[in-house]
Amino acid sequence: MTFVVLPDTAAAAAVSTRLAAANRIDHASGRPWIVGDWHPKDVTVVEAGSRKLAVIGSTPTGRVDADALGRVGSLHELDAIAARLPGSFHLLASIDGKTRIQGSVVGVRQVFTATVDDMTVAADGVESLLRLKPMPLDETLLAARLLVPGGAPWPLAPQPVIKGVEAVGTGHWLQLDNSGRSRTYRWWNLPEATLSLEQGAAAVREALQESLAVRTGQAKTLSADLSGGMDSTSLCFLADEAGADLITYHVRPLDFANEDTRWAKRAADHLPAADHHTLAADRTENLFDVGYTPDQPDAAPEGPSTWASGLAHIHDLAARASGAGSSLHLTGFGGDELFGRMPAGAWALARAHPISGLRLVNRYRLANRWSWRATVSALTDRSTFAENLVRVANSIDAPPPRLDEPDFGWVFAPRMPHWATPDAVSAVRRLLIEAAASTPVPLDLDRSRHQALASLVFEGATVRQVNTALAGTGIVWDAPFLDDRVIEAALATRVDQRLASGRFKPLLVEAIRGIVPDDILSRTDKGEFSAEAFRGLERNRARLLELSEDSQLARLGLIDPAAFRSAVLNPGPMSHHLQPIESTVACESWLRTHSRPNITETSTPR
Repeated sequence: MTFVVLPDTAAAAAVSTRLAAANRIDHASGRPWIVGDWHPKDVTVVEAGSRKLAVIGSTPTGRVDADALGRVGSLHELDAIAARLPGSFHLLASIDGKTRIQGSVVGVRQVFTATVDDMTVAADGVESLLRLKPMPLDETLLAARLLVPGGAPWPLAPQPVIKGVEAVGTGHWLQLDNSGRSRTYRWWNLPEATLSLEQGAAAVREALQESLAVRTGQAKTLSADLSGGMDSTSLCFLADEAGADLITYHVRPLDFANEDTRWAKRAADHLPAADHHTLAADRTENLFDVGYTPDQPDAAPEGPSTWASGLAHIHDLAARASGAGSSLHLTGFGGDELFGRMPAGAWALARAHPISGLRLVNRYRLANRWSWRATVSALTDRSTFAENLVRVANSIDAPPPRLDEPDFGWVFAPRMPHWATPDAVSAVRRLLIEAAASTPVPLDLDRSRHQALASLVFEGATVRQVNTALAGTGIVWDAPFLDDRVIEAALATRVDQRLASGRFKPLLVEAIRGIVPDDILSRTDKGEFSAEAFRGLERNRARLLELSEDSQLARLGLIDPAAFRSAVLNPGPMSHHLQPIESTVACESWLRTHSRPNITETSTPR
């Protein structure tokens, strides 16, 4: 499904004809409004006189009615409608010559914009905008994709590596007026964290049940990950409760110390009606791969992502699930951010509840072997988000942070790989400092909630980009934990309650108690998969080394290919040593497989 949204202006007609799309919905004026390719069941349009409202995605159609639309006085009043819809969707409205477009909060449903024929055009993906207007590579944003872990931090994370394409900000909607001008408005903020564990669990349970009801209303047969972890397991039981015909997939880990398979089997025994599949630990598709490949060109128009090393696994699983009759695959993305502990959680705990919070902080200190001096220093840090982002920018070429020193800052401390060139490091540093100057307000005033939302934006982008890569396979990756209503319920729970007494994901456990059997809820750890990463590197080393030959990144002046080659041959003993290799492989393979102008000489990023 792809679509473009056009302003209610005469010039839009000429743009719409260039898209050659199968579907079109008009403004009340008769001018083209939404143009694209979609299945009719994915779009609901409501009309009230000359007003139109469209919901594209997964949400109950009965929640949107003409009477409610008729009572709306302006585009701003649609906030109330958007705030009560469950599921994952784009919401669009055309009222009195003005258009509103918004996606989901953390970007599973994102809105991108570009200027085409002197007017702002919006779309759900970058590819549609590139069809309307060729736009060049932004080499500095590409260089920022080399940062590890996870690439560039928020607010840069959602930005595609294309000059002229912008992502609408987190929690904002876009307005297009009838002259083709645009502006954005904030419509969403996290609710205050006031709920107790009991209240939060009830809210999360209701939100998740509603989310799964939306999915089973969309597709009776669902496939799902059943890793054995708490997040994916919870979704499997919720889908079963909602009446889905469930197909599950578990990939047996390589490391015998990883207990995921034992827990997955225990869960499967409680789901006898489901069709369970266990995949071999050492199948080729599990392994650290070469990222984007020529047989699937232009699979990632937004730019490279580190998860590209798992594309072979994703495509294999999609083929299996689609072949078994599924069109929707559930994954537990977002569960760690909502129900686990963010690095700045200790900082927030100490401020929200100085006595009980500090006791829990001390447990974290002992478990991580932090010194008291380092812990107190981190707890007393009062830097603003902008100040922290500048500090992070100034350290991107420093050695990786020590594991025995806590970091409770706003921003995870990313690093450029040591084979990045000085020009690349300088360009990325300037980019981060400029972001600090122009975006001083964090996603939330509480550091741990800001971190959670920033991480959820990364997860939302991952789901969105996976679905772009899977276009045409007949299956959609879906992550109910990333729904707006689920996020609100979880993060409205007080931090001391979400991390109650050091228990493992207590909010999720209490939310699903009675749906998931108690013997499943007793798990207190997660699986670890460094063995898979090292096996993949070993198997694919020759192919990875080929990427250092005639490197496109080197031609752009971003990396030293000899230093990268040395790292592939001698990566180091820890799994985090592989992260910069993954990011570089993603960027290099992306350049080789995407329709960017040919790189013929070394250039320097801005």
